Amino acid sequence: MLAGTFPAGGFCRAPRVPWGAAVAVETAAGGAPEVNAMSSLHRSRIAEFQDVLKEPSIALEKLLELSFSGIPCEGGLRCLCWKILLNYLPLERASWTSILARQRELYSQFLREMIIQPGIAKANMGVSREDVTFEDHPLNPSPDSRWNTYFKDNEVLLQIDKDVRRLYPDISFFQRATEYPCLLILDPQNEFETLRKRVEQTTLKSSDGARKRSGVTNMSSPHKNSTSSSLNEYEGMNEIVGPLYYTFATDPNSEWKEHAEADTFFCFTNLMAEIRDNFIKSLDDSQCGITYKMEKVYSTLKDKDMELYLKLQEQNIKPQFFAFRWLMLLLSQEFLLPDVIRIWDTLFADDNRFDFLLLVCCAMLILIREQLLEGDFTVNMRLLQDYPINDICQILQKAKELQDSL
Repeated sequence: MLAGTFPAGGFCRAPRVPWGAAVAVETAAGGAPEVNAMSSLHRSRIAEFQDVLKEPSIALEKLLELSFSGIPCEGGLRCLCWKILLNYLPLERASWTSILARQRELYSQFLREMIIQPGIAKANMGVSREDVTFEDHPLNPSPDSRWNTYFKDNEVLLQIDKDVRRLYPDISFFQRATEYPCLLILDPQNEFETLRKRVEQTTLKSSDGARKRSGVTNMSSPHKNSTSSSLNEYEGMNEIVGPLYYTFATDPNSEWKEHAEADTFFCFTNLMAEIRDNFIKSLDDSQCGITYKMEKVYSTLKDKDMELYLKLQEQNIKPQFFAFRWLMLLLSQEFLLPDVIRIWDTLFADDNRFDFLLLVCCAMLILIREQLLEGDFTVNMRLLQDYPINDICQILQKAKELQDSL
């Protein structure tokens, strides 16, 4: 598939047929299925979603059932379903308009609070800049100082900037300007400092500081404290934001597309509320932590394929060597973006909220069992860190079989 081009519909679209039996063949030109029978099946599936979503009160169980097998994106179906599945929109349709308006205004408020420089708000209220400076200033050491928070936020922005720059560099969508830039920031009448300017200024200050330190000592940076550790702990969240934003920013509804950034923020917040335990180091060894989940993948493999499990144990291939990234980032780095989006249809529709992800990881191991059984440590590590199978329908089908056999 060409970089920057995506299919028009869902993947593994299979109402009333076995998983993987209805794989659409997209054309590079427009993404329309080339097989007439498939086109008819896909139209039928779209109609099923539309019937569910047009009801005054959405039948959640039916929506989960349909979404689990893949959501078409025609007519903005995937965008709408994700917002419901991620608890951004309630099941009652009548409240959608008011909730969206309130949340999007709240996001604008967040921007004002995040982007505005300390002191400007009071200055706009008639307080002179001298009074503001006397009350709070950039060198104020108080932990309650807004300037202190401002500078700490700048360090976070540096990490965000790095992550954003390396997000899907080969996909044109992420390299071009958005159709709907944030007018709050671009309006010359506003005295807001752009995030880009803050990043550039913080980068210069960090570079100056690094040069000064290098002239004094060759020791490691003294800034490897709890703050920098937390940044590393949360590194990679851009891989979770990316598919959400792409999905919402390509919504055919221009009004919803215009607010893709705000909608992404709240859906990302809700999603992270569900998977945040994976990112909290102190919970690693608890039953809700990432270590437990990685071991769960191996325990499931042991139950379903003892020979393969023993082979990986013999080679001392631990799940953290590969499953850590699979689980933390919801497989967003293992497959092409359209396939990631299709996988997320199923994960978001999982009744047990991401338990199915563990089965998907186990299925990925079983599907390359012959290669793993024949390979040595080096070969197998390469396979697991650069997964060779691109047929996600096959992977999801196998995961469903594992689920049914539990």
